[in-house]
Amino acid sequence: MKLKCSNKLFILSLCLFLAGCESISYYSQAILGQLSILSKREAIEDLIADDRSSPELKSKLSTILDIRAFAESEMLLPVEDNYDSYVDVDRPFVVWNVFAAAEFSMTPHNWCYPIAGCVSYRGYFAEADAQRYAARLDDDGLDVYVGGVSAYSTLGWFSDPVLSTIINRDDYQLAALLFHELAHQLIYIPGDTEFNESFATAIEREGLRRWLAASNVDAAESHNIVQLAQLNTQRREEFVALVAAVVSELDTIYASDSSEDFKRQAKAEVFTEMQSDYAALKNNWNGYDGYDAWMSRELNNAQLNTVATYFNWVPAFEQILADNEYDLTRFYTEISVLSELDSNERSCILSSKIN
Repeated sequence: MKLKCSNKLFILSLCLFLAGCESISYYSQAILGQLSILSKREAIEDLIADDRSSPELKSKLSTILDIRAFAESEMLLPVEDNYDSYVDVDRPFVVWNVFAAAEFSMTPHNWCYPIAGCVSYRGYFAEADAQRYAARLDDDGLDVYVGGVSAYSTLGWFSDPVLSTIINRDDYQLAALLFHELAHQLIYIPGDTEFNESFATAIEREGLRRWLAASNVDAAESHNIVQLAQLNTQRREEFVALVAAVVSELDTIYASDSSEDFKRQAKAEVFTEMQSDYAALKNNWNGYDGYDAWMSRELNNAQLNTVATYFNWVPAFEQILADNEYDLTRFYTEISVLSELDSNERSCILSSKIN
């Protein structure tokens, strides 16, 4: 049976009594930030019926309701009360995540939480709080990166609303996002970000393919959307491959017996070369600049880790889906069994699925 929101917040607040002052401060902002979002929820159906809502907002919210229905009936995802409400957060991102890694290591720093397990980021509902915490880590000599997040899943603890940070995306992008976030509510392994994100990305792709096939858009438009989605996926995979190559090169440098001064210089040279390689990659993208802002930052180990570990198992999940003849019930059952194994067994099975 689902707990009421107030009861769930009470359970979360118990964490405050199990930690030191620093953790109390962190969990307080997390609880208050989540509570603020929950308190601002407005029912989508009410907003659609409200004459004060703009035609553009009404159209987007109607599309959200259609996507929810498809996610539940066709993708067999746990929609329940998720995404039947809307919140205007009045800022560009809902959360800012802080990532960190040692100066000469590609191993991400992890933080452990009562619900999500151990993950490679620390989230803040205010950018200033995230930047202050990042500055402290930087003072400790760590590589640090702060990135804004447009949406996230509460993993079934609360009914997630649609946020203003994503509402203006194209319809197919909204569909992909909802499929992705609902997948987290279906299967989630605390502490295994790579498994969780790869699984959700596989569901996102399959859901989008099915949603477009079932939508009322004409064949030409559907084809163009599929082509664009595939092109953006290809670009993302090319970018991920670029980052992965840099990570491998840095791993070799950091594992060497060279002095710290040598490693520091070699690291800087690798990042300079990465900028050149990215420019060459963009020449084949016909003006697409989706990663320019990311590359304009001062590159470091923490930033690279935000890309390198998210999509490694996507081909494996897609192969398992194909092995199950795209029967989602069978696929989810197999992934559920897989999620119960220890991390080494999971990795071994997933590796065997990648050609």
